[in-house]
Amino acid sequence: MSAGDAKNFMEEVLRPLWRVSPSPALYNRALDFQARYRYGFYDSLIVAAALDAGCTRLYSEDLQGGQRIEALTIENPFSES
Repeated sequence: MSAGDAKNFMEEVLRPLWRVSPSPALYNRALDFQARYRYGFYDSLIVAAALDAGCTRLYSEDLQGGQRIEALTIENPFSES
């Protein structure tokens, strides 16, 4: 894929899918979650982005199922409970 094709793909296909854009506030929120919940940075960034997008449920096998972070409930989709 050429650089021009990649830019076009990003603008035409990927950009409409973005519900949350990166911002200093998003990264600061993720860092706060990382410090408070001891999650890795990228997991904390996912939580921050989910909250910014207005999500109330986050499915993850890596995070603590049943945990609530603000309005977000983390659920393990593979849990048998």
